[in-house]
Amino acid sequence: MLQPRLLPYARALVGVTEAEDVLSDSWLQIARDLHKFRGDGAGFHGWCNRIVRNRALDHIRWRKRRPESIDDVSEMGERPAPDDTSEQALSTIGTERAMALVAQLPRQQAEAVMLLAVVGLDAKRAAGILGKRVGAVRTAAHRGIRKLSCLVTETAHP
Repeated sequence: MLQPRLLPYARALVGVTEAEDVLSDSWLQIARDLHKFRGDGAGFHGWCNRIVRNRALDHIRWRKRRPESIDDVSEMGERPAPDDTSEQALSTIGTERAMALVAQLPRQQAEAVMLLAVVGLDAKRAAGILGKRVGAVRTAAHRGIRKLSCLVTETAHP
């Protein structure tokens, strides 16, 4: 049940081509550290998202040390307006196109959008995963959704 929600998050962090590798590493760590987890279902969901994020950040650092790497993850960003633009955008365009648009946002905004709109976490849990204040996560998500709204409009009316 978590895999369908974790994969888009991993894709937003490291790109489509490397997301499954990051997710595989994440599942290995989840299985290895499961005995350490204490909490409920929602807490488990947040714990898994934090592991995916940490594995993705490790992967990004590793990739930066490899000069032959051509993928650039710095294209990630923010979130659109409060009038549920995320649902409207995702229903209007395909998932792959939506992920490509999210990848154009600054990284903090993209992570906030992915955790709140795609993964479905609340702002408090997302803030815990990102190591940010709740207000900062909400602001990043709002800015990202607003930017996504502009990107959707630009692609619809070139």
